[in-house]
Amino acid sequence: MAYKISDKCISCGACAAQCPMECIHQGDERYEIDENVCISCGTCAGVCPVGAPDITNE
Repeated sequence: MAYKISDKCISCGACAAQCPMECIHQGDERYEIDENVCISCGTCAGVCPVGAPDITNE
């Protein structure tokens, strides 16, 4: 299960800066996670000031 960034994202870049897999990049409206590379470590969720990254069951 990979993480996904919700509409709460404020595009601060904290998640991308800390991601050990470098799988988070700025998208059109918010940061996005490449689910094929994400290892579900939770680092992004731990550093996000608004709790935008969340685990997905897809």
